[in-house]
Amino acid sequence: MSTPTVSVIVVSRGRAADLPLCLLGISQLDYPNFEVVLVADSDGLSAVRELLFFDDLKVIEFNEANISAARNLGIAEAAGEVVAFIDDDAVPEPTWLNYLTAGFRDPDVAAAGGFVIGRNGISFQWKARSVDVFGEAAALEVAEDQISVLTPSNGCAIKTEGTNMALRRDVIAQMGGFDPAFRFYLDETDVNFRLMYAGYRTAIAPLAQVHHGYRASATRRSDRVPTDLFEIGASLAVYLRKHASGNFETLVRARHDQRRRVLRHMVNGLVEPRDVRRLLASFDKGVAVGKSREILVIRAIPNAATGFQPMERRPSSDHAVLAGKRSELRRVLSDAETIVKEGGRASAFIFSTSARAHKVRFTNGGVWVQSGGLFGRSIRSGPRYLLNKRRKRISKEVKRLAMVRGFPTKSTWG
Repeated sequence: MSTPTVSVIVVSRGRAADLPLCLLGISQLDYPNFEVVLVADSDGLSAVRELLFFDDLKVIEFNEANISAARNLGIAEAAGEVVAFIDDDAVPEPTWLNYLTAGFRDPDVAAAGGFVIGRNGISFQWKARSVDVFGEAAALEVAEDQISVLTPSNGCAIKTEGTNMALRRDVIAQMGGFDPAFRFYLDETDVNFRLMYAGYRTAIAPLAQVHHGYRASATRRSDRVPTDLFEIGASLAVYLRKHASGNFETLVRARHDQRRRVLRHMVNGLVEPRDVRRLLASFDKGVAVGKSREILVIRAIPNAATGFQPMERRPSSDHAVLAGKRSELRRVLSDAETIVKEGGRASAFIFSTSARAHKVRFTNGGVWVQSGGLFGRSIRSGPRYLLNKRRKRISKEVKRLAMVRGFPTKSTWG
């Protein structure tokens, strides 16, 4: 399986405004053979019908609030050897699939995960982690420039993040996919444990990177304040029944963590005292439901009824690099968007004469934009002030991103 066929599955509900950007990023992937399976609610499908590549997508309308059931519908339509998952509020780096699939050359590897970048486009939200039977994750030390094939140990599974993970299609289909008892939370962690029980290994590919927007949803606001904790409580209770022999002691600690989280938002003026009571009540109600929620026998998912449907829209040229001063932003973006409209890919580096920290975003025009100060830091662990001339600083940033962004070996810019 040197270059497996891949089915990229995107599940979307309540994020019609974000979904087109996710799909636009996927359309720019530098991978030779992938299809896209979109499982979305009616609003999401309406939002993407005008995309130029909409007809290339396998589309399933699904309006229920159950991410596991939605993912299983995606697996059922997937004809690739590997199924890859990304959230509807995330955008992959162009080389994402190249790195994410490389670990499957090892026949014992059934799952792969990459690193997830947070809202500023620079800092990592999640790297490599393990997870125990209580659903608690711990960081793992791995080399950040190469793939690590990991074997679960000490009763802990290797965790993959739902917004950046891949599975062998035949393995996850034979296992019956995701457990629908997990409607929102811990669904992929349950899969991690089931893979561990079956004796499989997991590949962690640090260079397989996605940018996670962490947008508002039915259970949280855009400022990350939760609006409901019911499914977190319910899924945690189900998880403990399945993997911790029904040991619910950790629920006390989990409730305390949620209370502390909400109180922190209250101190910051984002919620009121009555919201704290309401949210904790929703957690308690979810726990009660989860303790008795039916856990069904999961049956194997059959092969896809339709054949592999590769994305026909492919980038037509090398990834262009453009640069300019803050005052040149409009012109540089216009030039970059023209390149994208003509079927290419483009990254723009726009630096002001300041020490502002850098940010990275993927625009609605399909352009990667890195902005900040010429003397500001891009890596948050680096020095706050960097003395560089403009051309040298741009060269450094291009070199830093070359492997994940897919820049030509010798990049030039205007």
